[in-house]
Amino acid sequence: MAHLLVVESWVGAMSGLLPRAIREAGHRFSFLTRDLHHYLRSAPADRPHPLLAAENVLTTETNDLPNLLSYAEGVHRVLRFDGVVTSCDYYLGTVARLAAHLGLPGAAPEAVECAYRKDLARAAMHRAGVPQPAFAVTQGWTATSHAADDMGYPLVVKPVDLCAGMYVRRVDDGAELRAAYDALAGFPVNARRQPRMPLVLLEKLLDGPEVSVETVTVDGVTTVIGVTDKSLAGTSGFVESGHMFPAPIDPDLTRAVGATATAALAAVGLDHGVAHTELRLTPDGPRVVEVNPRPAGNQITELVRRVTGIDLPMGYAQLALGERPDLTPTDTGVRSAAIAFLLPPRPGTVTGITGTGAVAAEPRVVDWAVKPAGHRAGEASSNNHYLGHVMVVDPTGAGARSLADRLVAGLRVGYAEVPAGVPA
Repeated sequence: MAHLLVVESWVGAMSGLLPRAIREAGHRFSFLTRDLHHYLRSAPADRPHPLLAAENVLTTETNDLPNLLSYAEGVHRVLRFDGVVTSCDYYLGTVARLAAHLGLPGAAPEAVECAYRKDLARAAMHRAGVPQPAFAVTQGWTATSHAADDMGYPLVVKPVDLCAGMYVRRVDDGAELRAAYDALAGFPVNARRQPRMPLVLLEKLLDGPEVSVETVTVDGVTTVIGVTDKSLAGTSGFVESGHMFPAPIDPDLTRAVGATATAALAAVGLDHGVAHTELRLTPDGPRVVEVNPRPAGNQITELVRRVTGIDLPMGYAQLALGERPDLTPTDTGVRSAAIAFLLPPRPGTVTGITGTGAVAAEPRVVDWAVKPAGHRAGEASSNNHYLGHVMVVDPTGAGARSLADRLVAGLRVGYAEVPAGVPA
C-alpha cells in the first residue's frame, strides 16, 4: 500500500473522484493545504469533504515554494511518501517541483509549467508547428490594443494563468476589448491568493465545434483514450454546458484530433502524466485551444470510465507513484455517457429548482444534483457557476447527449423577488 501526498485540490467533482480512485487502487493519502477552511466551507451538506478522509491533514503555506519544499521534506522523513499529486491547476507546477525535490515520480517541472501557462504553451506549439490560432501575448493596455488592431477582430481574450473559463471573452471591437481587459486587470489575485501574471493572451477566434482529447503518457509514449464532445454557452460563449463521451465524429477525424493533441503534448515536453487537451474542429482541421496537464474536470473522467472502464483519476494517482496504469478498455455495456449542466438564467437568490422529478424517474440517469434554496447564483460567465447537472448513459448508441440536454432543459430555476431599486 503506497502513500500519496495530495497537495491542495479543487472543491468540485475531482475532490471526490481523486480520493476515491486512490483508495480503490489500494493506496492511502495525506492531504496538505494552506487553508483548511477553504474545504470546510465547500463540504457537502450530508457528509464531510472527501479530502478530510485523509490519513493525515497537514497545514502549511503552499504558496511559498521554498517553505513548502522544506516543510514537505521534514514531513516526508516521518510519514514517507511514495508520490505527490494535486488536482488543482494552480498547484500543478508546485507539485511537479515538490516531486522532483523529494526524488518522487513525476513529469519534468518545466514541462508541467509550460503546459499550464497558456502563453508558454502557445509559444512552444508555435515553435513545433502544432496547428493553433494566431495569437499575441501582451502586457498593458497600449500593447494589447495595438496587437488587437494588427490581428483584426473577432478575437478571444484570455488570462494566461486562470482556469474554468474565467475571464475568457470574445471581443468584436475596441470597446469590447477594453471592457474585457479592464475586467481581467481587476482580478489580480486568484482564488488561492496567488498573484496573477499581468499578461493578456489574444487569439484569433476559431470556428467549429469544440472537443477534448483524453490521454495518458508514460515514458514519452502517449495513449489516446478517446475524444469528448463539448458544448459551449453562457454569457461569454465559452462556458462548458455539457459533454458526451465518445464524441460522435468519424474515425478519420478522431485519429486526426488525437494526433494533434499528441503533438501538442510533445511540443510542451509533457512525457509523463494524464492530460486533457481541448481543440476546435475548424474547416481547416483541428486546432489546439489549450493543453491541461491533469485529468479533465466537469466529470469527463466519469463519462470515460462508464464507457471504457478506464479510470483516469486512478491512472493519474498511479503515475504519481511510478506505477503503470492499465489502459485496456473493457465492455461496460455503455455506448455513450453524457453530462449536461444547468446554467443560471440570471444572478439572484435561488428559491428552488423544479423539474427534478423527471430526472429522478429516468432510469438512464446515473447522477444528478441541483443547488438548494438560498443559493446565490451569479452570472453564467465561467464553469464555476453551475446550478446543477444531470449525467446519463446510453447502452445502445450515441443518445446520451440528447437525453441529458432534454432533462436539464426541463429544470426551472425560481428566484426570490428583488425589491424595487435593489440590484439583483
